[in-house]
Order: sequence, then structure tokens, then C-alpha cells
Amino acid sequence: MSLAATRSVVDARTVWALALPAMLTNIATALFGLADMWVIGQLGDAAAQGAVEMGARFMTSLLVIFNFLRTGTTALTAQAAGREGAGEQAATLARAMMLALVIATGLLAVKVVIVPLGLRWLNASGTVAGEAGSYIAIRYWACPAVLANGVMIGWLIGQRRVRAVLVCEVAANILHIGIDLALVLVWHWGVQGVASASAVSEWLKLALLLVLVLRQGGWRIGGLAGLWQAAAFRRLLVMNRDLFLRTVLLTGAMLLFTRTGARSGAVTLAANGILFQMFMLSALILDGFETAAQVLCGEAKGQGDRAGFVAAVRANLRWGWLCGLVVASAYALLGARIAASFNRDPVVQAVAGHHVAWVAILPLLGVTSFVMDGVFVGAAWTRAMVLTMMVAFAGYYALLGVAAPLGNHGLWLAFCLFFVVRGLGQMAFLPKLLNSGFGRAT
Repeated sequence: MSLAATRSVVDARTVWALALPAMLTNIATALFGLADMWVIGQLGDAAAQGAVEMGARFMTSLLVIFNFLRTGTTALTAQAAGREGAGEQAATLARAMMLALVIATGLLAVKVVIVPLGLRWLNASGTVAGEAGSYIAIRYWACPAVLANGVMIGWLIGQRRVRAVLVCEVAANILHIGIDLALVLVWHWGVQGVASASAVSEWLKLALLLVLVLRQGGWRIGGLAGLWQAAAFRRLLVMNRDLFLRTVLLTGAMLLFTRTGARSGAVTLAANGILFQMFMLSALILDGFETAAQVLCGEAKGQGDRAGFVAAVRANLRWGWLCGLVVASAYALLGARIAASFNRDPVVQAVAGHHVAWVAILPLLGVTSFVMDGVFVGAAWTRAMVLTMMVAFAGYYALLGVAAPLGNHGLWLAFCLFFVVRGLGQMAFLPKLLNSGFGRAT
């Protein structure tokens, strides 16, 4: 059955077929770093564990800003799928891979400069600095694989191959854990073993994804003339520029949250760290609907199906709000206990419990912005998304000062309103964008 025969009807099964595997994939990806910390922790060496944590933070901060390779590829591939153009889908993959190769080459070229600067910025010193440097020096060589993997994952998701991506992520994590255990606990490579396991598993994941992509027809470009279209490259670069700016602003908002919370002392910083991890878990779950919206809205946009597009928006918002309510209810009932399980200090537990209500309402307040991100990316309305992000960030920054007398509650209030403003701003833009993208409804 063609996409044209199904696109205007978006039911629960269609949404969940995309959202649930995406949720599980997000969680599986998050387990990647936890495995490293657990394995190195078995050595009982605080300096080694600190070095792995610092090195991993550096690599994550460096590579997260290039997430647009995955997100943008998903949107453009879904739009091409909506037009049912296999050659265009393959050309989208090839263009994105070329961009990833250029970025990877640039990262490798500045390695000798950026690594020392990063370690100084993280205030690394002594044994930890040396071990962290060794960790980064090894794992850095996986940068090309990480960027290429992002492109291929985005391309497969854009073709609704979300389950295949989940299987690949789980397989890569199993391999990663096995290599971790062998190198660290059997062969006693320490920090270098953890870094090597991470690097090797990324390259193995690349091999797995490459098999999936080739089986899906990723080699059917359909001629070099279609590949080198200036308009298509321009569209790719503009979209990725906007997604890059959006990621920078979002990352900046989270860094501001941590920096502002640190002013209240170590106890508040520790409590906020626990609560923030709970928020991130809820975001990973609800981001499944962002992925579903990217794919379904991208297909509808590619087909020019306004009714299907609106149906996709409504379905993802409806199920996103319902899932957000479930997560919020779980945190309202069990949030204090969950937070307490992360730290044995009764003072930290008390502070976390005193603020856990903010984490309980965040899934409901933030889910609209998560889903609408998927809608805007799927439709390639990235400039409007950046504008709403800029407005929300400016309001958030201003509110941090206004709400300062409320202490840590003021910080959480500002953070919650950051997501509310984003969601409302995107909803306000939506009618105008629908009319410009599809024509006025009749």
C-alpha cells in the first residue's frame, strides 16, 4: 500500500509504532554511558572514575551539537518518502554523509587544540587530567563513526525503520558492555579500556547500520546529477544551521540551570542534579513522540497532504499529553522515593524531595514543545523553531533574575516556563505556517 493511500489517517497504532521504539532507543543510548561508569567503578579507583566521567562529559558536549545530522536527515528523508522518491531518499543520505565527513575531518584537524582547551575548561588537574586526556585521545578517533551513525539512524527513522534502529542500538550496547568487561576487568586496561570499548563499539555500530542502510536501498542515488543539486545542498545546510542554533540555545539553557543552581551550595547542586536526571529520563520517553511527529509530518509535507499533516500533529499531541500525564503521575506518587535512592545523604534527600513537584509537572508542561519540535523539523520550518527558541531563552534568562528571591524554587519556575513559552510560541506560529506551506484550508 502506498503512502498516499494511508497518509490522511493517523491512528494510535501508527503513532506508537514509531514512538515506542524511539523511546526504547533513547533509553538504550543513555545506557551506553552508564555501562562505562559502572565498569570503571568496579576498580574502586576514584581518580579513574572521575577521569572517565570528565572525558565522557567532554565528548558528549563536543558531539551533541552535531545532533542536527540525525534530526535533519530524518526530516528530509521522510519528506522524500512522502513523495515516494527512492532516488531522492538515497541522495539525501549521500549529501548528509558528505556533510558528516567534512565535519569529522574538521574535528580531527583541531584535535590537538580542542582537547587541552576542553580539559582546562573542565578544571582538570593532576592524575584525573592525565587519565581523562588518555580517555579522550582514544575515544576521539570514533568521532567520524558517531557522526556517520547519526546520519544513518536519521535516514532509517525517516523511512519508518525505527525497530531496526532499536535492534541495532541494543546489539551495539551488548557488544559495548562485553568489550568493557573484557578490557577493564579481565585484561586490566583501566581508563584506556573503557575508552577503547566506546570507540570500538561505535565503529561496530557503524558496520551494523551500514548493512541496514544498504539493504534498505541507500546506494540507489539515481545519478550524480541529482546528488549535486545546489538547491538540495542549500536546503540541507540551512536546515542544519537552524538545528545547530537550536541545540546551542537548548544546551545553553541547561548549562545556565546548572550554573545558577550551583550558587545555592553543594547540597542544592546535588539535589538539582538528581532531579535533572529524572527530568532527562522523562524527556527521553516523551521524545518518542517528537520522532513520530518528525516522520509523519515530514511524509505529509512531502506529499502536500494538509489533512494528514494536521492529523499527525493532533495525534502526537494527544498521545504525548496522555503519556506526559502518566509520567507526571508516577513522579507525583514516587518522585521523592526515586530521588532519595540516588543519594544517601538525608539533607540532599530532603532538598530533592522538597523540589520534586517541579519534576512532576515538567512532563506536562514540556511535552507540547517536544512534539512541536518534531512537527517543525519534519516540515522543515526550522527558522520559526529557532525564533521561538530565542524568545523562550531570552525570557528564561530574564526570569532567572526576577525569580532569584524565590531561591531554588525560582530556578525551577524559570526552567518550567522556558518550555511553556517554547510550546506556546510554536503553537502560535502553526496556523500561519500551515497556510504558507499547504495553502489555506477550504
